[in-house]
Amino acid sequence: MTAVDLRAFVRANLPEPPARVLEVGAGAGRLARALRATGYDVVAIDPGSESEDVRTVALADLEEPAGSFAAAIAVVSLHHVDPLAESCRKLAEVVELGGTLVVDEFDAGAFDHGAAAWWLEQRRALGEEQPQTAEELVADHREHLHPLERIVAELEPYFELGPPVRGAWLHRWNLGDSLRAVEEEAIARGRLRAVGARLVGRRRG
Repeated sequence: MTAVDLRAFVRANLPEPPARVLEVGAGAGRLARALRATGYDVVAIDPGSESEDVRTVALADLEEPAGSFAAAIAVVSLHHVDPLAESCRKLAEVVELGGTLVVDEFDAGAFDHGAAAWWLEQRRALGEEQPQTAEELVADHREHLHPLERIVAELEPYFELGPPVRGAWLHRWNLGDSLRAVEEEAIARGRLRAVGARLVGRRRG
């Protein structure tokens, strides 16, 4: 998924501007700036960000009134948010009843030996040797990252979630958009698991 595709997916599922939107794990703030340019009131947070446009606060520590956001976005962020349960409760607290949740994720639970080996092969083809083996990559991811199944389990008490739409994601991890079609073809032929997932939900109540 290119940056344009991601913005289109997010925008298609948000209420109309000037809705107040929370972005969790905003990184450098590019998506937040693009949404602000279309009229949204965006609060972007990421404890590791160095951007002036992003608040360096963890989701669990966010101080905002209950129900103060019409929608929330989490792009490849919930899989490493800690503590996950407390963070999901906070997310539910600050999103208004009936509000929208848009999630774009990497599923660490679907990242198996085949996916790791494929990613390593593409990195080698780009001239970038990696220090870890496929087995080590899988073990590291499963030790440190939350699988989609757990993320969904923590969100479901608060959000009515649609089914996850699986898709290509590995090309977004230091490979480049030129390998998106290659990854999609491998998935379509059953040679590679889809480790990307997109979800849309509504705040219960």
